[in-house]
Amino acid sequence: MGVTRREPQSGDGTEPYGADDEESAAVLRTVGRVVKTCRERKGLRQAELGAAIGYSEEQVSSVERGRRAPSPTFLEAADGVLDAGGLIAGLKKDVEEARYPKKVRDLAKLEGEAVEICAYDNSVVNGLLQTEAYLRAVFGSRRPAFSEEEVERLVAARMARQGIIDGKGMIPAFSFVHDEAALRRPVGGKMVLRQQLERLLEIGQMRNVEIQVLPMESEDNAGLDGPFHLLRLKDGNTVGHSDIQLVSRLISDRREIQILELRYGIIRAQALTPRESLAYIEKLLGET
Repeated sequence: MGVTRREPQSGDGTEPYGADDEESAAVLRTVGRVVKTCRERKGLRQAELGAAIGYSEEQVSSVERGRRAPSPTFLEAADGVLDAGGLIAGLKKDVEEARYPKKVRDLAKLEGEAVEICAYDNSVVNGLLQTEAYLRAVFGSRRPAFSEEEVERLVAARMARQGIIDGKGMIPAFSFVHDEAALRRPVGGKMVLRQQLERLLEIGQMRNVEIQVLPMESEDNAGLDGPFHLLRLKDGNTVGHSDIQLVSRLISDRREIQILELRYGIIRAQALTPRESLAYIEKLLGET
């Protein structure tokens, strides 16, 4: 059966890890208690610890209450000042995982097990290909608005996922099809879009990546129902992913996977070839 998860509703800024992600929340609360216990054992106030490690009293308080995911620098500095003997610094990996929404961690895990990743996008450039400026503009356009902490957290999560394209070890084969509208929309302004198109041209030269464009003048488009991913895993199974409005959905039902595979095959056939697509992106860049 397919698995559906609601998107974390954190627009009020009170829970940057997402109200439905209790696992991450519990990790951050535990880290906060450890920091607080070590601080009180050392006889320091929050303001004093903050001054000693280069952070404000409010930042220390937010970490101790589990409302903020501390950076590796914070944890290392606090460990040294509080003579924690590695207890606090040793929490860096746990905090790093808790910084990302659970749906992002789940997707990143599947991407790490994939031998091929296919994606169709018709609104914005695919997340694995976005420049930092472009993805900041994407997150910045969300309504209700994300808090600054949420934006930073989401940016870090997205950038971490992008390492799969040119990372070490087994690198999957990638196939991206974009509707032309996604490549023309000036998300973040013309300069941000220009940099994004240049990034697509750069990645499109990689041997394991194929980028295709489905022109708006095309009368046929099998992807009008919206964007989706297909991840073909090492074990031979295929998983789908759809992230539309408030629903992020991982799809494993074989009948639904067959439909998505059929649609993606048709979409690729309707799009320009990879070589033609790169030339088309160069044309769009010249017009931007």
